[in-house]
Amino acid sequence: MPRIPDSMIPRLRERMMKMKQAPEPDPVETERKLMNFAGAAMRNLLRKGAVRKVIPLEHCRAALLIPKKVSCEGVVMYLHGGGYCTGDLDYASLYGEVLASDTGAVTFCPAYRLAPEEPYPAALDDALEAYEWILNAYPGKPVSLIGESAGGGLCYALAVKLREKEMPMPVSIVALSPWTDLTLSGDSCTYNRDADPSLTAEKLAVFAADYCAETDPSDPFISPLFADLRGLPESLIFAGGDEILLDDAVRMQAALEEAGCQAELTVADGLWHAYVLYGLKAREADSERIRDFLRSRSQ
Repeated sequence: MPRIPDSMIPRLRERMMKMKQAPEPDPVETERKLMNFAGAAMRNLLRKGAVRKVIPLEHCRAALLIPKKVSCEGVVMYLHGGGYCTGDLDYASLYGEVLASDTGAVTFCPAYRLAPEEPYPAALDDALEAYEWILNAYPGKPVSLIGESAGGGLCYALAVKLREKEMPMPVSIVALSPWTDLTLSGDSCTYNRDADPSLTAEKLAVFAADYCAETDPSDPFISPLFADLRGLPESLIFAGGDEILLDDAVRMQAALEEAGCQAELTVADGLWHAYVLYGLKAREADSERIRDFLRSRSQ
């Protein structure tokens, strides 16, 4: 798979930092530009190894990505990031196709409804509907969850909801720089404030207010860091050492272990939010770990 060479990392960081420091009268619009930039970088990873079908759900659409050679019994559901305010079907399909090609697994990518037009619980409701679609379309198949940023937090909120409803649980969760605390109480919001090249606490506060609307941001289905996590499946968690959401990942891993769950955390020193999606050659081992983990739990 093509990888972005190590020599490009300083240029990527510089460009993201310039976008972060630019005036942003509309944080949502700025985040959309950053996501477009991330999407352009991810296009270097695509191998056209999957056929895409658009599946209409009740309130949103989803991309069903079927590898040309299905070699994994299970199904992967990918929940995209974007602060619950940005991200569309095309964006979700980009990394979804990487996952389908790497794992050989059918991959389902719902483009859940976005705030502020559709605040909580719209995203969670759509994620639940997408999961139910998989259970009906692929009965008896193991399902793994993977998501980045808001999508990573949503994976955990969904797993807690599934346990509450006594539904079949996913066999594994992979969380890439998960946003698990919308109260923004992590210390890394302060100590990584200048080092993070893409996120600001002020921007996240806007996204959190838009998504939470009238609901307390500490609600466990909004901030799963504060949920009862007992009985959740094994997790892999990845975070960049320079991101302001680093503590969301660190504290989530600790909370999962305290609840009796298996959780492994990888922190990439000197890297940024959701770095896995950029396909950095220097971190190729992380993508291989994700591939092997998803395949091994889905056989």
